[in-house]
Amino acid sequence: MLFLTYWFVIFAAFALGLYWVAPHAGGRRLILLSACAVFHWHFAGPAGVFPIVVLGVVTWFAGGSRNPKACLAGIWLCVLALLFYKYTTFLCQEVLGALWPSVSSAALDAAQHVLPLAPPLGISFFVFEFVHYLYDVRKGREPIRNPVDFGIFAIFWPSIVAGPIKRFEQFVPVLHHGTGNVCEQDVAEGLIRVAAGLVKKFVADNLAAYLAFWAPRFADIPLGQRWWIFVAIGLRILLDFSGYSDMAIGFARMMGIRLPENFNWPYVARNISDFWHRWHISLSSWIRDYIYIPLGGGRRGVVRRMVNGIIAFGLCGLWHGAAWNFLVWGLYHGLGLVIHANYRAVVGRFGQRSFDALGRTKIVPWACTMIFVHVGWLFFFYPVPQACKMLKLLFDFST
Repeated sequence: MLFLTYWFVIFAAFALGLYWVAPHAGGRRLILLSACAVFHWHFAGPAGVFPIVVLGVVTWFAGGSRNPKACLAGIWLCVLALLFYKYTTFLCQEVLGALWPSVSSAALDAAQHVLPLAPPLGISFFVFEFVHYLYDVRKGREPIRNPVDFGIFAIFWPSIVAGPIKRFEQFVPVLHHGTGNVCEQDVAEGLIRVAAGLVKKFVADNLAAYLAFWAPRFADIPLGQRWWIFVAIGLRILLDFSGYSDMAIGFARMMGIRLPENFNWPYVARNISDFWHRWHISLSSWIRDYIYIPLGGGRRGVVRRMVNGIIAFGLCGLWHGAAWNFLVWGLYHGLGLVIHANYRAVVGRFGQRSFDALGRTKIVPWACTMIFVHVGWLFFFYPVPQACKMLKLLFDFST
């Protein structure tokens, strides 16, 4: 993790120290932009920085023009860049490989000559924020006129890798407020938040080491330990991801800047819809606003609403990674949300009374939601055949 390197500790101490002693808000913003550029350059390198600079410049000029066609072209360029860097190998190997093996081999050979060894650092988050920016400007929002403000929005170092995903309409005002009013209370509360994130990351890393040892032996361990591993997988991803979010929010808060919350006790949710209102909030709201609603949302009938939901979460799954298991995880959650949103029409009046009676117990809907979510984590972390085998072994009472 980038926040747990010696280089970062030195960087953060130096960058935050300069930021705090700067006498004026404008100077703080220039120091912050310089720190963001240094951070990005160090961890991404020239090959990772160049594509983001190109996309950022295009986004800046397209948004500044307020021309709907220019904004739409910028959106497509960002999406195509994400497809190229993150999904070319997957599409060549898995999709073309299944349909036209000879074409797949030639396409993969060509791609390997132009693709970097790894996608540019944080390209998924960059593209989501640039698309949001251009989409909202195209709909009539006022673009960011100050290039320093736009640069900080684009490469804000606390959130550059794993979010939270920012909205420029909220970020620019809090940026100006923070750079003009940073105080000791912000620094203290930010430090506490960073410390909480470090504790979560420590526990998550230990759970990851435990799972790396025992998950390959899943078939050979007692049933009770299998169920503990099943629970531990969910704990690990919550602590890991929310720990990173805590640190990102904490470092921003130390500069007087408030990032949006990303987690709100998701494992107390009593249905799958409530879970997605609590889990990775900045992503789920982005999926709703920039995929689900543009597809038509719930405005075109029940069937279209169901299809739109499944498509949106299928894309959400692929956004997490270019592999079949991520697609299956996304479709699984999309289907779960569709069922939850429409079960009243399916079960009828008698079934509704039964569901409502179970719902009043509180523990039953919570337990069902947690089992559903944790089954999904099997597909998130493991190839589909292995996840299916692990799921089957959870109910193998013969061992």
